[in-house]
Amino acid sequence: MNTLAIDIGGTKFTVALFEGERMVRRESRATNREGGRVWMMEQLLSLIAAWRTTASIDRCGIGFGGPVDYCAQRVTLSTHVGGWENFDLVGEIRGALGVPVIMDNDANAGALGEACYGAAVNCRPMFYMTLSTGIGGGIVTETGVYRGADSYAGEIGHLTIRPDGPDCLCGAKGCFERMCCGLWLERDHGKPAKELLTDPEFVARYVVDLALGLKACIMLLNPVRIVIGGGIAKAGDALFEPLRKELRRQITNWSRARIDVVPAALGDDSVLYGALALAMEKK
Repeated sequence: MNTLAIDIGGTKFTVALFEGERMVRRESRATNREGGRVWMMEQLLSLIAAWRTTASIDRCGIGFGGPVDYCAQRVTLSTHVGGWENFDLVGEIRGALGVPVIMDNDANAGALGEACYGAAVNCRPMFYMTLSTGIGGGIVTETGVYRGADSYAGEIGHLTIRPDGPDCLCGAKGCFERMCCGLWLERDHGKPAKELLTDPEFVARYVVDLALGLKACIMLLNPVRIVIGGGIAKAGDALFEPLRKELRRQITNWSRARIDVVPAALGDDSVLYGALALAMEKK
């Protein structure tokens, strides 16, 4: 069967076509934030229409960059791009394709992708964090993605790590996302995260807040492995070695909880493979 996988993020959206479990086509486009949802849907539907002229599509999975009501299969909102509040994205795509469509937030999809195909195969429970424009988290246990009572499990980005910190887009202060995500790093420091992370002195300061957020995950969930995806994770050892050292410093001395933190094996495609897994699970 052919599966269309869609990853909608804060800075770009990506579409891929899988034949079985093999990716055979992939295309990304930058997000026009000013154009909002209307612009993005026009781009997305145009791209899908073009692909359908050369390939059949049997089902579709979507990872959306913001809170999703999984049971209702509706977008809750996006804090980065306007116009998505309570939007029936699944219905729009199903209407365009005429095939079954399923959606989850991008962090849950990324977690599922890495658990099924990437850095956390045979590592459950695992926690996946997307560290990019924003910060999101996903939990995969022995029985599958853990979403909680209202589809909000794993939303580590809005855990408060600095109560007296700066205002976050969500309305709170000092959120993990506000202190550590790419959007705010560039706004606060005047340089993109990719450039900032080449400076060891900056990284040494940055990982203190990064570890504060991940410490909560380790102490609460005790995952076998934490996988970090998104653009900031591409810094590799320049980020991960200081981060592991800082986590060992912060984790409670008596705790024997493992500290196994690795970059996503699937790189930019974690969410796409998770969208594939979602679509394959749908009955």
